[in-house]
Amino acid sequence: MFSLALDQLQERRPSTINDGGPDGQDYNPARRKSTTASVNAMKTATIRPNYANTTIDKLQDKTLLHIFNFLEHTEISRLAQVSRKWYGLACNSQLWQNVSFRPEFAGIVAPPSIDKAVDLIGRRFGPQLKYIELPIEHICAPVFHELAAKCPNLSHMVLDFSNAMQLHDFNDLNAFPAKLRTLCICLSDVIFMEGFMRKIYNFINSVECLQLIGTYERVTEEEEEVHETLHILKLKSHVPNLRVINFFGVKFLDDNHIEAISSNCVHLECLCIKFCTKFTGSSLKILLQRCRKLSCLLMEQTGLTSEAFRDVEWEKSRLSELDITSCEITSEVLVNVLGRIKNLKWLCAGYVDGFNDHVLESIMQNGLAKSLYAVDFQCCDNLTEEALFKFLEAHGSQLLGLNLSGIPWLVETFWTQSIPFIRKIKILIMGTAKICTISRGSSKIHVDQIIDCVAMNCPNTQRLEIRWDPETLRFSDKSSKFIDTLRVKASKLRSFVLSDGEYFELVKSNFERAHRRAIVRTSVCCNTTLLSLLPYFKDLRFN
Repeated sequence: MFSLALDQLQERRPSTINDGGPDGQDYNPARRKSTTASVNAMKTATIRPNYANTTIDKLQDKTLLHIFNFLEHTEISRLAQVSRKWYGLACNSQLWQNVSFRPEFAGIVAPPSIDKAVDLIGRRFGPQLKYIELPIEHICAPVFHELAAKCPNLSHMVLDFSNAMQLHDFNDLNAFPAKLRTLCICLSDVIFMEGFMRKIYNFINSVECLQLIGTYERVTEEEEEVHETLHILKLKSHVPNLRVINFFGVKFLDDNHIEAISSNCVHLECLCIKFCTKFTGSSLKILLQRCRKLSCLLMEQTGLTSEAFRDVEWEKSRLSELDITSCEITSEVLVNVLGRIKNLKWLCAGYVDGFNDHVLESIMQNGLAKSLYAVDFQCCDNLTEEALFKFLEAHGSQLLGLNLSGIPWLVETFWTQSIPFIRKIKILIMGTAKICTISRGSSKIHVDQIIDCVAMNCPNTQRLEIRWDPETLRFSDKSSKFIDTLRVKASKLRSFVLSDGEYFELVKSNFERAHRRAIVRTSVCCNTTLLSLLPYFKDLRFN
């Protein structure tokens, strides 16, 4: 039909038409333009498909599975009630590779009985299952037997004992997943786990990442006795291939445990002992002597002493990431140690009173600052505005992460002058919840200038947090314009954290109108750190 119509149009075209030729006396540009438009219109009408009768049910199964893959498991469970076809798709094991039975951590509600849980593992999860989180109700022999038999590709397991008051009987436990790469155990204050651990020791030789999550957050001042609910000294001989260890908030952990771990973990690359307050650092020297591959050491809010920190042979280590947040270390020791670490790239020293201008200047003079790509000086009140500006002017161009929050005299003047130096920045944290009224400070912060400066100079920003409280922030009727600029220029922005208030609501509504609903968050439920820049961040994540 289309070729016939085209032939008819060509027959009607005068033979005397010659584009620009001497005989083209009957040439009519308007007529030719309309003829071309008619041909294009007929061509479009001929090849345009008809979508009027197309519905989502007519999509191919693989297309629907791809769409379902972006949904949470709770949403997939609801979609299974739509039709038989969707029920079949929702049961596809490809959608159940990562499963959590802990609803308090965004997981699905676990089956009410162990028998149903076992049936679900074999019927729905199967060989596709790679990651599973189990609450105390389903940490039992039948579940482990089914996982070992039906899920050969399971590599990551989380066992949550944190709310346990009583364990199941493990006398019949004779099988356990044997190809685990990551094992995370959330400890309990009152449950001793040696009976359970004795049953699984022979199955965990392949574990490369071990996480023991303690109950530090639930510590009370009245608590007198701390129980060692898991024998780390026995555990260490059964996990010789460990690369990453995360002992987060384990209250009973001390230097004896760290020394024992170092004797059997020659492949150790990352050690996290955040909030292990009994650790003093006396085992650090032997740890770095035995674990030559250790490159990441995180010791936030431990009992680390200046003497133990100084006595380590740092010049012989391969350390590149160091966290000493909230540790009581003197300025002299900081100058001494940071002068001996040759390849430090990631440094967190927040809440360290000894970190002052002298320490910062020594870092710049000995050349250490040239290798840094992320620094956290949060609440280091002994750092002056002049020293920080000098540091950013010299080395800001290489920084990917910067946290200078909690320093009250760093106001909009400092930031508008410093932000042009940090053009590669990905994570930026600034401001303090309650600004102090001092001679160098200001009672109000003009946030529009800061937002505009970030938008124009930092296109790679992924996470931004402004911690000034609503009473301190000052914005205007033109704030929406600056927010628009930030949203457009910083297209990679994934998290923007603000204190709850009028400005937060303004920014949130602006991003929601652009269909970017999950970007703006309140500081009540979100806190930005530089941890995501660590090379071992994915291995250290839990909950």
